[in-house]
Amino acid sequence: MTDTDHVDTDTDHAGTDQAEDRAEETGTEAPAARQAPEEVPRPSGIGPLGWLRWGWRQLTTMRTALILLFLVALGAVPGSILPQRGQAPEKVAAYLDKHETLGPWLDKFSMFDVFAAPWFAAIYILLFVSLAGCVIPRAVKHYRSMRARPPAAPRNLAKLPQSAAYETDASPEEVLAEARTALRERHFRVDVSGGAASAEKGYLGETGNLLFHLALLALLFALGLGNLFGYRGNVLLTEGKTFANSLGLYDQFQPGRAFTGGELAPFTLTLDDFKAEYETKGDKRGQATAFNAKIHYRSSPDARNKPYDLQINHPLKVGGAKVYLLGHGYAPVFTVRDAKGNVAFQDSVPFLEMEPRNLTSEGVIKVPDAEPDQLAFYAILWPTAVASEDGKQIVSAFPAPIRPVVTITAFKGDLGLDSGSPQSVYKLEGVGKTLQPIKGGQKLLEPGETFKLPGDAGTVTFDGLKEWTSLSVNRDPGRIPALIAAVLAVLGVATSFMVRRRRVWVRASAGEGGRTVVEVGGLTLGNPTSEFDDIVTALRGPQDGPASEPGETDPAADGPSGAATEPKE
Repeated sequence: MTDTDHVDTDTDHAGTDQAEDRAEETGTEAPAARQAPEEVPRPSGIGPLGWLRWGWRQLTTMRTALILLFLVALGAVPGSILPQRGQAPEKVAAYLDKHETLGPWLDKFSMFDVFAAPWFAAIYILLFVSLAGCVIPRAVKHYRSMRARPPAAPRNLAKLPQSAAYETDASPEEVLAEARTALRERHFRVDVSGGAASAEKGYLGETGNLLFHLALLALLFALGLGNLFGYRGNVLLTEGKTFANSLGLYDQFQPGRAFTGGELAPFTLTLDDFKAEYETKGDKRGQATAFNAKIHYRSSPDARNKPYDLQINHPLKVGGAKVYLLGHGYAPVFTVRDAKGNVAFQDSVPFLEMEPRNLTSEGVIKVPDAEPDQLAFYAILWPTAVASEDGKQIVSAFPAPIRPVVTITAFKGDLGLDSGSPQSVYKLEGVGKTLQPIKGGQKLLEPGETFKLPGDAGTVTFDGLKEWTSLSVNRDPGRIPALIAAVLAVLGVATSFMVRRRRVWVRASAGEGGRTVVEVGGLTLGNPTSEFDDIVTALRGPQDGPASEPGETDPAADGPSGAATEPKE
């Protein structure tokens, strides 16, 4: 090998390197398939943790919280339109009997128990988590902002919504010291650095906004606390009857998830008399105007009896619970004798309204102790019975018991109570099967009249009419915290609207002729206030000339002055 070969080889290598460099510069390098593969990591998905992080960010946005709040309000609509088991179980039963197709479907979706439904609880919990994820980090950030130094002065104060400038004989240090004192007297947080004083106040408005959201969070927590440890029960009480606060005596009882039976207070109450008042004239004739239940109660077995007038929106507070007056109706009193002449039944029977305006009501009387056959009756009550316009039927003309009339239909046979299957006290089971109608067993009765059943099956007497009322007994340990949270929420909203964030900057610099140029800028969230002018007046003092506003021209200056007056030349 000669030296020439070495030279040629070196030349070739140099030429190759130069060609590769030119190819890289021009983008004409060899295709990737012709080059040695490089180990480049392939992008992967965000993974389960990334998806969880993304879902948490979406859940804790204010937009999601507003959507969930809207869903809570939307979900509460059926609870205000449809009867609820927690307040009026008898109305739910009547609705299901009247709407045999739609009612069961609504019941499957918990439309008659909305506020205890799983889907409503899911929305409620998501809203709680969303608000907590939004508000708590925001509150921490707000706390740090309140403790941080006010923001530094902008470069050009004249571009702020409020600005002014003037000259003074005081030194820059004296101007800034005076600015610190004047601003602190107005409760600004002040920081002086870099030849400027920065001041800020109005964090109370943001604090009120956060207080509102935190109070809303506390309100949700208080409601959850009440649903967890409280209870709600309904009972139908007829005049002369006594109710003892025991689980077995409730017509319907809804305990909280953490409720135990030992938490029931041992109080008793007796309904002495119930009165309802109605409009007697005009378009509102028959409309109820007042309900008054006269009761007496004992807070404990050893306590003395106390009277109380139970009215709408005036509940009885006893044993840590509240007793509310919900509805009312009529309970006719019957005496039933069997074929042997023995009294098999003598009591009042609560009837449920069929027509709410004039309280036409229906009910059933079950007599399992009658011999030799058990007896039952289906009855309709008209509180004020009159003939209809066509004279073919009876209607009630007024809800008050002016002329009460009862029509009964008698049955005999087996009531099915011995089978062990639960039955509704407002419905006859087995009609046409185990329970047969008595031929000629229909009769219209007024108070005091007796109907002798055909075939010597017995007699039934309409003794008179009593009234009943439905009571709701509620214990909610979250009631007081919820009230406090609601008050704080109102205060927070009022504060957030009344207080606005305000910032003021004062810059002092040496001008020509030994004077000091003072620039003042202000920024207010929302519309500017007169406070800025008061601050400028306090800083300028009577010895200096009037401060120039943005856009004005200082006749003593050579050119136009913006927010800051230029020093004289």
